Amino acid sequence: MSSKHQSTGPRAKDHQPSTRESLPTLEANAEAIHFLNNLQQEELQMLLFSETLAMVSDTGEPQGELTIEVQRGNYKDEFGVMSHCLLVHAFSQGFVDKMLCGISLLGYLSWDLHIMEQHTQEFIKLHILPTERKMSLVRQDDQLVMTRSVKEGEEVKTEVTFFPWSSTVGFVSEAANLLLLRVMAWRQLVPSNARFLALDTEGKLCYSTYQALGIQTIQVGHQEVDVFIVEQTVHSDEGIPGSCQFYLLSDGHLAKRIQVGSPGCCMITKMPILRDKDEIEPAPVFEKKSLVWEEDMELYSRFLGRKEELRVSHHSYLRQHPEAQALISDFLLFLLLRRPADVVTFAAEYFGPFAKRNPPTPALRSSNRPSPFRSLDPERPTDGAPR
Repeated sequence: MSSKHQSTGPRAKDHQPSTRESLPTLEANAEAIHFLNNLQQEELQMLLFSETLAMVSDTGEPQGELTIEVQRGNYKDEFGVMSHCLLVHAFSQGFVDKMLCGISLLGYLSWDLHIMEQHTQEFIKLHILPTERKMSLVRQDDQLVMTRSVKEGEEVKTEVTFFPWSSTVGFVSEAANLLLLRVMAWRQLVPSNARFLALDTEGKLCYSTYQALGIQTIQVGHQEVDVFIVEQTVHSDEGIPGSCQFYLLSDGHLAKRIQVGSPGCCMITKMPILRDKDEIEPAPVFEKKSLVWEEDMELYSRFLGRKEELRVSHHSYLRQHPEAQALISDFLLFLLLRRPADVVTFAAEYFGPFAKRNPPTPALRSSNRPSPFRSLDPERPTDGAPR
């Protein structure tokens, strides 16, 4: 997966933008691509819910809160076209070493977990040098554009990276990762030897793998529950791989999350209502049956009522306009006397003189017989003669 970089720094530092192509080509393997291609919309629909976990220190003290919500949404692309999507929103805020920090994530995904757009923001209120990191991923035409900015104090550095869309096969964004974990918990299965593509903490492309650590019983409130443990590892090329362990309930709810090497964790304090684990039944198919409306008393009664309503209306109109019946009677009598082969043309010639827009009959007969039909072109005469 190749990319192009454009970096800009603060104007006060007189930092010149630069463009470079330096990332190695990375590709997800067949196992990862197969797993993503076999996601079912019916299965994902069972995983749309919100959940809240408490952030606690290694001594059990509350430090903050983590909220994850996945729901249906709508997405408008760069051309203004609306489409249905999966909307993922996650937010956490708490204290680390008595310093306020937080992370927010907003992602739009297609139903096959392809990224449409994603925005993340991370901040930590250091006493000396407050730090804020922002990153956005947006699909534009045939490429994925990543804009990443780091603000340390008053200094801001921005980097823009372009990935060809064809090289993003097997890429799992942070928003997609939250849903992918729910799928693994629902299936109680982690794809064997699958190697996905992801971004590390520095916004660099790298590999991401998942490993099943088995089933464990943990205490949630006053209840003991079994959880399926999945460990995700992001293999950064420029640092130590980062791993995170997810303790998942059978329906995809996250019971506990541990960042390997970091103090504290996130965990639920109240057992959620688990969703049914029964297999998703296909939508029922109803055979199309012919409607015999004559046998339906309600439809037949409505038919008779409408029929009588039209009959009364037609008779009333003819009584108010006796000339209509006389005109039709004369035409039928004339038709039966002449018995023309072309009834339509005969009718047009018969009723032609009644038309207000009919041109006057010329004093001298022409060998070019005028058409009895009115022209659709108001500037063109029906007899073909120039005006």
